[in-house]
Amino acid sequence: MTKITYKVPLVSAIAVASLGANGYATAQMTIEQRFAELEARIEAAEQRAVAAERRAELAEQAQAKAEAQTQTQTTSVTSESNADIEERLARVERYTEGEEGFSFGAYARSGLLIGEDGKSEHAGPYLTPAGGEGGAVGRLGNEPDTYVETILDYRMQFDNGAKALYRTMIADGTTSSNDWTGGESDINVRQVFAEFSDLPSFTGVFENASIWAGKRFDRDNFDIHWLDSDVIFLAGTGGGVYDMQLTDSWKSNLSIYGRSFSDYAIVSDENPGLEGSTDNLILTSNNYVGNWQWMVNGMSAADNDERDIEEGQTAADTGFHTMIAYHGDSFFGVSEGTFKAAVLHGQGLGAETKNIGARGELTDNAQATRLALYGTTYFAPQWRVAPSILAETSEDRYAHGDTYNWAGINIRLANELTQNFEMQYEASYQWMDLDPQGYAGRNAVEGSYGKFTIAPTFKPEVGGFWQRPEIRLFTTFSDWDDELNNYGDSSLGNDGFTGGQWTFGVQSEVWF
Repeated sequence: MTKITYKVPLVSAIAVASLGANGYATAQMTIEQRFAELEARIEAAEQRAVAAERRAELAEQAQAKAEAQTQTQTTSVTSESNADIEERLARVERYTEGEEGFSFGAYARSGLLIGEDGKSEHAGPYLTPAGGEGGAVGRLGNEPDTYVETILDYRMQFDNGAKALYRTMIADGTTSSNDWTGGESDINVRQVFAEFSDLPSFTGVFENASIWAGKRFDRDNFDIHWLDSDVIFLAGTGGGVYDMQLTDSWKSNLSIYGRSFSDYAIVSDENPGLEGSTDNLILTSNNYVGNWQWMVNGMSAADNDERDIEEGQTAADTGFHTMIAYHGDSFFGVSEGTFKAAVLHGQGLGAETKNIGARGELTDNAQATRLALYGTTYFAPQWRVAPSILAETSEDRYAHGDTYNWAGINIRLANELTQNFEMQYEASYQWMDLDPQGYAGRNAVEGSYGKFTIAPTFKPEVGGFWQRPEIRLFTTFSDWDDELNNYGDSSLGNDGFTGGQWTFGVQSEVWF
């Protein structure tokens, strides 16, 4: 505040004005008296101004002190509140990033497939004679079923940094078109397990490892989606450890799985008529060095050699399986995209090269070798292509001297026309030479199968082969050599399904 100072000229002016306005008072008082009175009033005003200024300064100091105290208190409260806020924020972030809390995932497909006569038609990726041995053909416009997988995850993160995952997966499949299929569907709990990671007491090669136990699909399974065929599928009930860091560039997984051959039971005095099964234990070592993967599996199924199979044959009670795979980060090194290649070999129970340890009817002399190859890329701004090859040769599979040789090539092509619409095309060809030596009443056949599909496809947003959901209309033409109709137990050769078939339909496919 600025102090007001009155100068002498101002006093004189006030005096003159006062004299002019009060003639009678001038007559009664001397000029000296009036000056003295004015000066006294001015001095009193100056004292009041100084006092007011002092009060203002004191008020300002008090206000500043109060503000400082308030700020100190606020800082203390805020400091305490910030800790809570940061914890809540971190928890929200863990939820939104999938590190903590409940999440829901799914895969589903459902569609209607009809033939030239307006009736439901035989179809599926495994409809050819080679399909029984894993020889899949293209699935686009070739699926008449409804299949759904529902994955329920709950993730936890603890104060010491440890994490836990609990998963339940429920699946169901049916070929019925009805809304209620309780009496004919195959609803099943396919996975239920717990997995722990980031355990602070784990050190050395286990520092970044995770452990699990329960019923599950192996984390590192991979597939050729366009054939609905896994390249490798390891599943069952057991436990294991992932991501042991053996060297700077070498990671390894170790697990043990148990499977049951539900089509076979040992009946004995200790187990009279009881519907049991033979356990197949699978010990797995899965190793990664850079883009390379080397998998080794050893199997043992107690009592499976007592299974009654073909005369002179013995069912396998042990097995060996191995896979070497390369996971590429380009389209075979020639363009952007991805590719995967794998060679698999198995003997005894390992001669089921894809579904590890799942078949008990294999002989102890069975052996099989499989090749799997696929990739994805854009070869033009709105055009993408995904070729794949799947082939296998096996012998002494179920009977002495039997042979199963087959090979297939599939090409999925897509043209993105708008943000929400694309045209998909698929061509599939499979050759097979199968000689089952009369096993299960089957006949030797040699021939080929071919399929071509056109599918107008709608999406919320196009962009890549992995973008879902989508709704497709489709038209498919399939044909095969007549000889394949004589094989015995495949869809081919059934009444009204003997080659040169047109099918039509609509299908949705969803995953998230």
